[in-house]
Amino acid sequence: MIFWNTVRSSRWVATGVVLVALFACLSTVSADDATTVTEVVTEVATTDAAAPPAEPLTLESLAKQVTEAQDATNTGANILWTCIAAFLVFFMQAGFALVECGFTRAKNACNIIMKNLMDFSIGSLVFWVVGFGLMFGATDSGLIGTNGFLFDANAEGAISAGNFGWAFLLFQTVFAATAATIVSGAMAERTKFVSYLVYSIAITVIVYPIFGCWAWNSLVKAGESGGWLADKGFLDFAGSTVVHSIGGWCALAGAIVIGARKGKYTKQGKPVPIPGHNIPLAALGVFILWLGWFGFNPGSTTSVGDGAFASIAVTTNLSACAGAVTAMILSWGLFKKPDVSFALNGALAGLVAITAGCDVMTPAMAALTGAIGGLLVVGSCLLIERVGIDDPVGAVSVHGVCGAWGTLAVGLFGSLKGVEGMLVTKGWPMAQLGIQALGVGTAFLWAFPVSLLIFLAIKHTIGLRVTEEEEFEGLDIAEHGMQAYPGSTMNGASMGDGPVVGMAKVATPPAASLVTSGT
Repeated sequence: MIFWNTVRSSRWVATGVVLVALFACLSTVSADDATTVTEVVTEVATTDAAAPPAEPLTLESLAKQVTEAQDATNTGANILWTCIAAFLVFFMQAGFALVECGFTRAKNACNIIMKNLMDFSIGSLVFWVVGFGLMFGATDSGLIGTNGFLFDANAEGAISAGNFGWAFLLFQTVFAATAATIVSGAMAERTKFVSYLVYSIAITVIVYPIFGCWAWNSLVKAGESGGWLADKGFLDFAGSTVVHSIGGWCALAGAIVIGARKGKYTKQGKPVPIPGHNIPLAALGVFILWLGWFGFNPGSTTSVGDGAFASIAVTTNLSACAGAVTAMILSWGLFKKPDVSFALNGALAGLVAITAGCDVMTPAMAALTGAIGGLLVVGSCLLIERVGIDDPVGAVSVHGVCGAWGTLAVGLFGSLKGVEGMLVTKGWPMAQLGIQALGVGTAFLWAFPVSLLIFLAIKHTIGLRVTEEEEFEGLDIAEHGMQAYPGSTMNGASMGDGPVVGMAKVATPPAASLVTSGT
């Protein structure tokens, strides 16, 4: 009993203590505090009363929300696809390096690797600073872009804004690098490294972007014109002319100005074969380029869209295969052996040729375009060698000639997206073919003479060609002070100036059977 009475008394005591503490707290609240609390409560009540009622959920509002979510998803998918395509095209730099290395002598391998590294590295910088703006900046005349220099997609008024702007810049940068590296192969084994850097910059900031503005400014169209060629209806979906022919005609000018390698021609002007040191290496490069083309052509959609990139991938592949087959067959007939270098060359010819019309040709017409490209590249390589132009890797034939052919083929075989190719449309319309011919001719008349002036200017100032002693020694040692291969292998095939197999020199076969292939 005493215990329970104690507990009850303790409860009353505790209750009293709590009440006293509560009273003390309330007594410390000032009048200002009370006023503030009252104002806050009043403001909240007023705001709630003034707020518009929530929009009722309807089918229309729900559809709007779904559409906005889909647009955001599609934009992200397009950015991702464009970046992946750019990564594939970037990997083509490795393919170009391996093809050029394989089809030239080992004593120049380090020099070739260094050139490919620098034309992408320096080219990317100068294209971002100047080239992109010249190519895609606002233009009312359709001749040259006037803004977008030091491009920043986040800047106010950017010609291509937001994250897609960054993806677009990256994609166009790797295209510009492709055009620049084409020239390297045609002038391989005798060009001064510093001179190479100078003309690579000039091509990336002058020759390529200005013609690109004429044909592709419409991809952005920040001004009144989308480029004067594009305004006329010129079609070059992924760059048979804009990238490849421009690079090929620059290569032709360079090969003419620098002259042939020592020992390439006899005193009577007869060509002497100078075979490359590693055909498997060159073949690996071709396969890498083939893979990269699935970014080059399908990626030029820059959009997932309805999946049109799938059909473009098919036409691209069929053209490459047809080019490889026809080049092999023709070389087999000419030389009595199926020539590996020409077959590889034919695949590249097919890829270059279909690049302009991969989106507007049926699979059958794509295969026909590539097949003709394979035949053209064999004949062109032989003709260019016979007239005294030394192109060690056939860059002019693969990119210049077959790029021009592929662009014309749009006007002959194109039949999708409203294109009326002359040979596949009733009535034989020639309008598109005429516009395509205008673009091809313009590309040559722009790129060749301008590049010729650039190379002549370099030749008569800092010099374009290494000395005869440096050429004989090899540019790896003369220009970079190193060798690509251990010293024990730098005999025979690696260092020699004559045809060799493995480590032993062999008799020189007919020149035609040893013509090397393209980059």
